[in-house]
Amino acid sequence: MRASQHQLIRPGGRRRVFAAGLLAVALALTSACTDGSGDKPSSWQGGGENPAPKAAATISEPATDAKDVPASTGITFSTKDAVETAVELKDAAGKAVEGTLAADGKTWLPAGALAYGTSYTATVTATGDDGRPATATSTFTTMAKPSNQVRVSSFLGDNQVVGVGMPLIVKFSRGIPEDYRDDVQRRMTVTSTPAQEGIWHWVSPTEIRYRPKEFWKADSKVSYRVQAGGLPLGDNWYGRADLSVDIKIGASVVMTVDNKTKRMTVTRNGSVIKTIPVSLGKKATPSSSGTMVVIEKLRKTVFDTMEELGPEEGYRTKIDFAQRLTWGGEFIHAAPWSEGQQGRVNVSHGCVNVSMANGDWLFKNTQIGDPITVKGTERKLQNGNGWTDWNMSWDEYVKGSALPYEPQADPDTSATPGATDGSAPTPTPTA
Repeated sequence: MRASQHQLIRPGGRRRVFAAGLLAVALALTSACTDGSGDKPSSWQGGGENPAPKAAATISEPATDAKDVPASTGITFSTKDAVETAVELKDAAGKAVEGTLAADGKTWLPAGALAYGTSYTATVTATGDDGRPATATSTFTTMAKPSNQVRVSSFLGDNQVVGVGMPLIVKFSRGIPEDYRDDVQRRMTVTSTPAQEGIWHWVSPTEIRYRPKEFWKADSKVSYRVQAGGLPLGDNWYGRADLSVDIKIGASVVMTVDNKTKRMTVTRNGSVIKTIPVSLGKKATPSSSGTMVVIEKLRKTVFDTMEELGPEEGYRTKIDFAQRLTWGGEFIHAAPWSEGQQGRVNVSHGCVNVSMANGDWLFKNTQIGDPITVKGTERKLQNGNGWTDWNMSWDEYVKGSALPYEPQADPDTSATPGATDGSAPTPTPTA
């Protein structure tokens, strides 16, 4: 949902967002009767003063007159007996800042990092069922631009089309201490169309990934955002800038390899479209059993293991139609030298060998992020050896989050189908 600077919150209902200047609280202006004597006006109820508003509002952060406030600050507030609450943030010139309510319902977040060394005024207006508004304000000044800044980058670029098993991958140029990871996750949002539940998982102090509970739905539109600009990241380091990426999910192409039958079954959107004979790793170098994801695609490459295995066991071979599955060197690739064994005997060094024709077909019909599950081999896939996010159960994956998992109650569901092109990733965007 695109943010706006002025947000109205109605308890028990969906949030409504208004552009600046369009939200107004109507106040009833009542003319008092006088007796012409210049005395104080009387009221309908015997001359009493107007009652105080039933509702109340309080801003807890930033405190009024606070200095050196991080540019990532949100407006943390509370209300009492309010049926409507409006939040507004303006700079010293009176220009409104766009923003939206955070998931916790208690913090209003600017749409982007605030300017450094700048004064702002936050106003929270709470209106009770008596129609009378109560306001709270806080004027504060943001910190000067920090010298220690952490860069945030995404593996995927805008408009990239990927497979249904593609995890969202965000990296930081410096390790994020554990005590700060929950703050980072609170500033990371994912919106998918159609709606799909998922969670972030810390792979290391410098890398976090996101996957849905099940494979992405075909032709989904996915947007993710990291509001890291000005965010404290420990040891006097701060996020350099925000990051936003919009991608598309292509057709659901899923590959399954069964060692027992020596066959690969390929489905597209749930229907089998091809069955391919394969040769997997021999006993000395077995293929890994587990669920992997296509990491990269190389039309032509050279496999060189001379340094790793030595002159007796090593080899240097030209390879066609290679699709990487693990960091350890397992690929799907064409192997014309083993076409006689494919479908019958395992003779590879751990890769999934297919014929030249089938390698060509797979290369044209798959894309980065397509999942492949290998079953029945002597070795289990080691988590971390590739994009192994789908090799974990959902319960295991959730444990990698710095925040408790809570299913989304009402995510954005506006849909725009995407197309597929099977291309490699566009240049990495950085912030």
